[in-house]
Amino acid sequence: MLAVVYKENSQVKVEEVEDPKLESPTDCVIRVTSAGICGSDLHMYEGRTASKAGQVFGHENMGVVEQVGPGVRSIKKGDRVVLPFNIACGTCFDCVRGRTEACLVANPEAPHAGYGYAGMGPYRGGQAELLRVPWADYNCLKIPGQPGDELEDDFLLLSDVFPTAYHGTELANVRPGATVAVFGAGPVGLLAGYCALLRGASEVYVVDSVPERLAKVKEMGAIPIDFTKGDPVKQIIDLRRGNPLIMGALRAGEEKAMGVMCGIDAVGYQSRDIKGADAHGGREKPTQVLEQLVELVNPTGSIGVIGVYMAPDPGAPDENAKQGIYPLPWAKVFDKGITVGTGQTPVKRYNHFLRDLIIAGRARPSMIVSHRLPLQDAPDAYKKFDARKDGYTKVILKPQLSPKARA
Repeated sequence: MLAVVYKENSQVKVEEVEDPKLESPTDCVIRVTSAGICGSDLHMYEGRTASKAGQVFGHENMGVVEQVGPGVRSIKKGDRVVLPFNIACGTCFDCVRGRTEACLVANPEAPHAGYGYAGMGPYRGGQAELLRVPWADYNCLKIPGQPGDELEDDFLLLSDVFPTAYHGTELANVRPGATVAVFGAGPVGLLAGYCALLRGASEVYVVDSVPERLAKVKEMGAIPIDFTKGDPVKQIIDLRRGNPLIMGALRAGEEKAMGVMCGIDAVGYQSRDIKGADAHGGREKPTQVLEQLVELVNPTGSIGVIGVYMAPDPGAPDENAKQGIYPLPWAKVFDKGITVGTGQTPVKRYNHFLRDLIIAGRARPSMIVSHRLPLQDAPDAYKKFDARKDGYTKVILKPQLSPKARA
């Protein structure tokens, strides 16, 4: 089969690799119809992880079941399924508590597992024509319709970015009427703002610098904040102070809480120093977003951290950052009584009801998708997505569009 294979820093190729096989009675094999390129894939692409040459990328996967093992009961050949990026056994201590992002069985080296990702076990990714799925009954989410229909892209986003965005709003305690600031308008950040609106937030600010992303923020009904135009914390506070209805509702003393109650970090360890940054680049400052959120979030507010922080990071700007060690303003966090939630998303906690929002027409997360490309276009797509240029907001690879000729 053809697959997207990591070769070296900033280089992937589409190559012929061995077809997957059933390795356990509880496995299935799917023919992939859609596979997303995630912002997290760029960490590996840029050499910022321990990923090794030969890794098949792709943790955002959906397709049609081709084979099932004799132990599979609820999934059959021909079923259309989407897969959480977390691979989980379904029966360990963490899985039975709904913490499938921390399965203790699936990865022999760490308390989490996933498809095609550094440090997440011996599993190939799904940016390929075929994919083996362990514990198929537990990990496959059945979806209606036919491959390539009008909901294909919406359903694919149930694999990662839609549940991850929703998880960010859970960690940040977004409730009806909440004030929310999301830092980062990549796919997850855009959908975090979208999920905050779905949950009834009264104000949603989304901070970024890429014009196409900021235009998408405005299109979905949130308030874009361009950090190249000045300190985003000050911009948001000034906007709130400039609203006479907000100011007219304050009692004496409440002017001390002119920030927001809920903050979401959708950037992670590759955040950029706002000093000198432009729309497409700038010096890295891993703590930039966290520092700004601690400043912006009101006393007793909450911060949800869904942007990736990872160690080791060979490309980090200093020796501490290479080991995932960052100086943070914890005294201010304590003084303000801010709640901080972090970690990978337990996709299975959310994907059933998010699927049903899509089926009911209440959610259309595919509004963030910018490009739908055949598998052989992956090298160019990675390059352009990494450069944040040419409108590359969210890319979905369609293996079935690939020509039959082999690379």
